[in-house]
Amino acid sequence: MKIAVLGAAGRMGRTIAALAAADPEFEICALCERPDFPDMGREAVPGGPVYTADWPDCADCAIDFTFHAAVPAQIARAAERGTSYVLGTTGLSPEERAAVEEAARRIPVVASANMSPGVNLMLAMVEKAAAALGDAYDAEIAEMHHRMKKDAPSGTAAMLLEAVARGRGVDPRAAAVYGRQGIVGERPRGEIGVHALRGGSVVGDHSVIFAGDVERIEFVHRAQSRDAFAAGALRAALWTRRREPGLYSMRDVLGLA
Repeated sequence: MKIAVLGAAGRMGRTIAALAAADPEFEICALCERPDFPDMGREAVPGGPVYTADWPDCADCAIDFTFHAAVPAQIARAAERGTSYVLGTTGLSPEERAAVEEAARRIPVVASANMSPGVNLMLAMVEKAAAALGDAYDAEIAEMHHRMKKDAPSGTAAMLLEAVARGRGVDPRAAAVYGRQGIVGERPRGEIGVHALRGGSVVGDHSVIFAGDVERIEFVHRAQSRDAFAAGALRAALWTRRREPGLYSMRDVLGLA
């Protein structure tokens, strides 16, 4: 499969390129970065393509780990070319999400804030636990990432919030509380706490706690390497082959939907 990596000089882009270069299933036909990237024209992978500001019509699938504001133009280009799309960029605005949904009417799009197979298994388990336990168990979500991460809480924490809320059958926007400070009073029943920690070089830790009166259940995922996310993105790219247009998730890719 021929792939174009968008955001190729970022942490995830470099990891995806390295894994794809070592996998005979893939051929990297483009490595794309912002126009002011200082290494434009330099080889990222020995003997491979150089960094470019645009990607030619060469790819079977584009893998996007850029910045949210760049997504609408990139995914519209993919839709025009009939190129499938794997979207790992987080922090999209409602308008940017609408652009993704519009493109998915023409091409297969796998969109996920976390491409890790382990995290997506965790999401499925958390939703089932929330449905089984109900709001008699207080739910708290905590995540920690490296100091360079720009958005908070993480996209994965938002997905975990949605999983808990979906299991309980409630609106996540109404149930969520982000951090606590001062005299906040007793914890109301049904509240879902979400907490973001930042520091060091942490790749990504996520936990969901269901705290009852006589027991506590915890789901924990710790990413030891970005390879977990990159391998998931490449797996999603292969999965898009011969798929009908539509907006898919990693749960579809893993057969968990």
